Amino acid sequence: MLTEVTELIGLEIYTDKGYLLGTVEDISIDVDQQVTYGLYVSKTNPLLVEDGVPVLVPFRWVKAVGDIIIMKKFPQFVSLSTGEKKS
Repeated sequence: MLTEVTELIGLEIYTDKGYLLGTVEDISIDVDQQVTYGLYVSKTNPLLVEDGVPVLVPFRWVKAVGDIIIMKKFPQFVSLSTGEKKS
């Protein structure tokens, strides 16, 4: 089944454990190669991503697309690894 990439924008994206990660805001694609690299989620669930920072979910992690997006896998928690201390 084919899906237009524009139809992915605005869909909720869930982890393989059923947790809401956020809503797809943009898509990273290579038009020339016709390859989708990832789904950009700007306001992420702070229980899954430290401080709710934006993430680019690799498209290869996507398991299913329908009314929502379900991922094959997602880390238990994504932490910031800048090496800087937060004040």
